[in-house]
Amino acid sequence: MTSHSSLKVERSELSVKSSPPVVGCSGTVSHPTHGGLKDLDYSILQQCMHCGMCLPTCPTYDATKMERNSPRGRISLMRAIADGKMDATRTFGEEMYFCLGCLACETACPAGVEYGHLFEVARSEVEKSGALNNPRRNAIRSVLLKGLFTRPHLLRLIGRGLWFYQASGAQWIFRTLKLNTLLPQKFRNLETQTPTARASFSCDIIRPVETPAAPRHRVGMLTGCVQDIVLSDVNRDTVDVLLANGCEVQTPKVQVCCGSLHAHNGELETASDLARRLIDSFDLENLDAIITNAAGCGSHLKTYGRLLEGDAAYSKKAAQWSAKLKDIHEFLSEIGIRQPQTTATPHRVTYHEACHLCHGQKITKQPREVLKSIPGLELVELPESIWCCGSAGIYNITQPEMASDLQERKLKNILTTGVDTVATANPGCHLQLVDGARRAGRSLEVAHPISLLARAYRAEKVVR
Repeated sequence: MTSHSSLKVERSELSVKSSPPVVGCSGTVSHPTHGGLKDLDYSILQQCMHCGMCLPTCPTYDATKMERNSPRGRISLMRAIADGKMDATRTFGEEMYFCLGCLACETACPAGVEYGHLFEVARSEVEKSGALNNPRRNAIRSVLLKGLFTRPHLLRLIGRGLWFYQASGAQWIFRTLKLNTLLPQKFRNLETQTPTARASFSCDIIRPVETPAAPRHRVGMLTGCVQDIVLSDVNRDTVDVLLANGCEVQTPKVQVCCGSLHAHNGELETASDLARRLIDSFDLENLDAIITNAAGCGSHLKTYGRLLEGDAAYSKKAAQWSAKLKDIHEFLSEIGIRQPQTTATPHRVTYHEACHLCHGQKITKQPREVLKSIPGLELVELPESIWCCGSAGIYNITQPEMASDLQERKLKNILTTGVDTVATANPGCHLQLVDGARRAGRSLEVAHPISLLARAYRAEKVVR
């Protein structure tokens, strides 16, 4: 593993070739085989003007001040490979995985560079080239990405085992006896970040179809994979909010992972397969919208149309899926949020913007509308609210030093607001902030904006 303090440019490691650049031509991404950078429409790579507007928004460049650790530096490396001037070496691979994929550069870019798309293709290039191959890494990726996270029943079995381990007191005993000190340092750090599993999965607390008294909309509900295990209560809250806003909710009992974890880690073929399976789980024709409450998942779910555009059997359905996919805050804003009819104790809350909600989906106003609709809630704006918290999928596992620095920076900003609750709309951010508060020894509630709204609706029923 490479820490951000030791990343240095070595020209020989980048394997720059002396051959002249290949003249780019307009084409399309080959989705059936998901080609690499040389198969990409060259105009996407040419969009970057190297203006530098992205530099102050990039957490890795901010930390190292090295050009290669910036979005435009990485795009230059990608373009060198597309031009045939450079091979996908280990150094290139490490650089692509040092990137958080937070997409802050997309928000800052005046040229509209699709960095998120380039980022995924570049990581796919790394995996296909085998630049980072080693037995241990290959085994872990095979078990997790192609094994565990493609089999929802197996994932739930692991989740049930984690719940029993925690609920039985075995985890408490393990930590009290300090048996975790026997683990290698890397695994010791991971053990302390273990999230708390819920006693019930989403299918245990959400019926396949739930209907309000006077339904105005019919929607499908996505329950996620990690969210289903550690934050199933957020899924229940989301369904309750949808019911309170006149929506019939259809929730398939068993849902596969959306594939965002795979796409962001260079496994585009597996991501495509999961997309097909998830699309087939829903009655797409008869739904007004497909609802997601997880920022990282939602950002990927909206790209199904592009991911499967070369698939004759699924391209039309995938395009329809992308058109109907809505983040919960986005959907409520479109149909009009019903304000809870209740009084509440004054409550000060700040809001951390998940990267793939504000940068990936450009949704910033709507979560604030949800929070401001709650009686008694005072929204305190968070300094650097759009700065990454360091979770970034599995980044806090693969790049713990950088992730820890970002986590500490985020917690310091939260604590300056003086609030006791921080709202955020992504399971990765949620767990990262909970862990950060624990490390800082501070009492801090982390909640989804929709969970806070659901509480207000429930208080409404108590008043009646």
